[in-house]
Amino acid sequence: MSEVARRRFLQGAGALGVAGVLGAGSASASSRYHWLSGDHHTHTQYSYDGMYTIEQQVRGALRHGTDWLVITDHGHASHEAHSVEATAADLRKAQQKFPQLLLWHGMEWNVPGAEHATVFFEDCRDEAGLLRDFERQFDWRLNGAEASTPANEKKALDAIRFLQAKIRNGTMKSALVFVNHPMRNGRVAPHELRAMRDLAPDIVVGMEAAPGAQGDGDPVRGPGGHRGGYANSPGSNSYAAYPAEAYRTYGGFDWMTAKLGGVWDSLLAEGRGWWITSNSDSHFNSRDTIVRVPEPGGQFDLTGKHLDPVDAGPPQVLPPYVDFFPCEFSRTVVGATRRTRGGVMEGLRAGRAWVSHGGLVDDLRFTAHGAGGVETMGGRLRVRRGSDVTVLVKVRLATRPNSAGFVPRLRRLDLIKGAVSGPASTESLSTPHVKVERSYEPRWHYAVFTHTFRNVRDPFYVRLRGTDGNRGAFEPQADAPGAANPWEDLWCYTNPIFVEVR
Repeated sequence: MSEVARRRFLQGAGALGVAGVLGAGSASASSRYHWLSGDHHTHTQYSYDGMYTIEQQVRGALRHGTDWLVITDHGHASHEAHSVEATAADLRKAQQKFPQLLLWHGMEWNVPGAEHATVFFEDCRDEAGLLRDFERQFDWRLNGAEASTPANEKKALDAIRFLQAKIRNGTMKSALVFVNHPMRNGRVAPHELRAMRDLAPDIVVGMEAAPGAQGDGDPVRGPGGHRGGYANSPGSNSYAAYPAEAYRTYGGFDWMTAKLGGVWDSLLAEGRGWWITSNSDSHFNSRDTIVRVPEPGGQFDLTGKHLDPVDAGPPQVLPPYVDFFPCEFSRTVVGATRRTRGGVMEGLRAGRAWVSHGGLVDDLRFTAHGAGGVETMGGRLRVRRGSDVTVLVKVRLATRPNSAGFVPRLRRLDLIKGAVSGPASTESLSTPHVKVERSYEPRWHYAVFTHTFRNVRDPFYVRLRGTDGNRGAFEPQADAPGAANPWEDLWCYTNPIFVEVR
């Protein structure tokens, strides 16, 4: 969206008189941010299971409107031995060639006792050296700490302490960690999420609401595909209390996020800032014309790099082409106070973000207003007991064809309210005090909705979700193996706003 279109969208509520009702702050609560689309989970030829050069990945991201991007190649013995400096050199070239893209050198960490997480830094003096040091010490592919044991879970916390120490001694300004595809194998337990977040709430800030590999459910691939690759059953390292239903996606989203009153809501009900993102996990992108070339045996193991792929002409749809380019299908839109890497990281850390699939909406703003204050996603609005709180929702519906060639239609937005009830069991998987407070059916290109909570007595949070309603139900439905075309079931979600009562 152009800046002119953004400004007009932000002024839309005022034109309808909403700003007059809520006060002057309503127009500025979201408009003071740069809303930037991006992806913190992507792979290149420096991943054992990847293919693209960094420039190819960057060009693909830019074609789909990406503002910020983190390269997160897998932790691996050959990666640690050979790939880190080579990746850094290619990234420097890409940063010089494409200055319009905010670009990071991160990694996908094999978390001891769990599965995967994104790790990346801000203003690090020796980014490549620190990534290698972190990988060597704390990646389970290198140190054998894969099993879900208390000792390995402690090692994961030691890794977070390592990052904290590097921030304290000035090696870097900040770091972020997001848990990736949490229920793909069910190997990150609720107590692990809580322990990492409580140890370092400014570093471990959230999880992927939806996995990448969304094209895996496309029927063109045959009967075995599952959106996100969520085709697994509990294994020896899985958390035993997760039900069988947890190992599937729901409208492409992870069970932890999609289940109303589920794991995500249980964390929010404790008052924890635990934020969601949505990413491509790009390895081989569906219907792309770029293909891997034949390689000598042991190519990656010996060099930490696959050979440069080539453009073969015909689009690729069969395995392993199950991903999308960054922001082609999935995007995380972050409110940044400045268009810098630090600005994006601060916005992610604050939870100032919403996520969407398939271009379901062009823009989405969400604020809460009380006497003397206004907050947007990730914020905490403080009000006096007995006062009113008004929620303002502004959505700009899609007007352009998405990558599949059609203009999606948002048929319903749900305003979800959950009670903040305080600490619960570290193993909690659910909370009962969550409901759809109100639903909206957008009918115009620009839609503005309000809802007022009267005589507020207790703390709560609010969040939004939206759907195209194509499956005939407005509650997320489990994706069927081999019959889950990602373009036919689109959703969007926002991070919550907390309301604290004095």
